[in-house]
Amino acid sequence: MYVIELTLKLNPLPLSVQRKELRDAEVLYQKIRQAMEREKPRLLEITCEKLEEKKVTVLTEEILALQIYEKTVGAGGTKRPGFSFQA
Repeated sequence: MYVIELTLKLNPLPLSVQRKELRDAEVLYQKIRQAMEREKPRLLEITCEKLEEKKVTVLTEEILALQIYEKTVGAGGTKRPGFSFQA
């Protein structure tokens, strides 16, 4: 399971979306990244992979940061997001 996490302006908690396959997660990551690079603000709709009727829409100019990481099912539940020297 892979997590795509968005940090939004003036929002203390990140918005995260999960994808089962790395390829699907990378496609969504690139879609969001390209939307962030555009000059004009626009709406970006992200759907749930499991329940397609579950959706969230964000204004692209409100996205401050974007990251992708693998969620593990072992002890601790997830790999530490971001960059670190620990595995």
